[in-house]
Amino acid sequence: MKRSQKVLLSSVITAGVMLAACGDNNDNTTNINNNGADNNGNNNAADNVDNNDNMDNDDDMNNDMNNDDNNMNNNNDNNDDNNDGGEASGDGEGFSSKMVTDVGGVDDRSFNESAWAGLTEFGEDYPEADVDYIQSGDAADYLPNLQQLAREGTDLTFAIGFLMADDIRDVAQQNPDQNFAIVDEVVTDDDGNPIDNLASITFGEHEGSFLVGAIAALQSESGEVGFLGGVESPLIQKFEYGFKAGVEFVDPDVEIVSQYAQDFNDASTGQNIADTMYSGGADIIYHAAGGTGNGLFTEAIDRNESGEEVWAIGVDQDQALTEGEWSEGNVILTSMVKRVDSAVYNISEETMNGEFPGGETVELGLEDDGVGIAESDENVTDEALDLVEELEQMILDGEIDVPETEDEYEQFDETME
Repeated sequence: MKRSQKVLLSSVITAGVMLAACGDNNDNTTNINNNGADNNGNNNAADNVDNNDNMDNDDDMNNDMNNDDNNMNNNNDNNDDNNDGGEASGDGEGFSSKMVTDVGGVDDRSFNESAWAGLTEFGEDYPEADVDYIQSGDAADYLPNLQQLAREGTDLTFAIGFLMADDIRDVAQQNPDQNFAIVDEVVTDDDGNPIDNLASITFGEHEGSFLVGAIAALQSESGEVGFLGGVESPLIQKFEYGFKAGVEFVDPDVEIVSQYAQDFNDASTGQNIADTMYSGGADIIYHAAGGTGNGLFTEAIDRNESGEEVWAIGVDQDQALTEGEWSEGNVILTSMVKRVDSAVYNISEETMNGEFPGGETVELGLEDDGVGIAESDENVTDEALDLVEELEQMILDGEIDVPETEDEYEQFDETME
């Protein structure tokens, strides 16, 4: 199921202001409901009593607040009971939307930061809504962080990253009266069925990666480009094979090298891999590695300052806005933008309005403006920009079927011979 979403031009600078306000550790997460019935909960319930003639006594109010098991027999009932946001005021009062970051932290200049930018903008548009985050230092933090937000009574909890799939499945099933969403993974129960209080958000990363691959092929001077991945997985392979397909579609003679760091938060390893690739002849490297990719930018900057011309391609957000500056410009050729900010904003707004997409998979590709190239295009030639427009239309028209997996890429490769 594909759902068209509002596209945001989220401000990374604005998100940075909110980062400073919220801090950078778990202790700064605002507690909503540590004792099970704080003032926020009571106020929400009271508002519901005023607006609903069917809730005519305190017992009914308490039953609604506690989402009694007898009232949770199907998804529609869950949405009615769970989404107190449907009764929230226009400024978001009484609604909370929070996120647990993947490793790399909320200021990783990439995936996590993009999610926080969307939640930040939601908080600005609905100033009485409670928005916050908890950072994960490593994988062991995922489960306790998600459990913490569940204990606090958070209306909507986001798991930012596919590595939290198992943990959010468990927490969502243990807390059927609260809403959860995961970015970059489709999560079901043990029988493969959708979970009523869990939404899955996915993107067409392969399509956006195809476009930056085309730019790389057209602008490479050495005839060799590279791909730097984080943790090798089906998700990151979508970036890799989409990129390779874009390169090959434009110029099959361009050589492509790939390597995975097996980490999303190791800039040193990222720099070492970039050093090897540049030394081997690549002059453009595309990363899908989270914080590990920051090492790519460091290596590219060092080489440009030393008189060598090399380029980097960013990911997830317009990374030229925050990274890549050197004395004579920016080493970032372009970025493959993935609208995690948009997805987080829209799902928060829908949930607040009582329209949580529980049990659904929300897919955002080129046709939804869910992926694309960055607005910062000063380093991209007019020829390449024109080509991107042409390729976008070909993908939308079904003339190009961009591969997502190794098998699909091999089939794509055969058609190019």
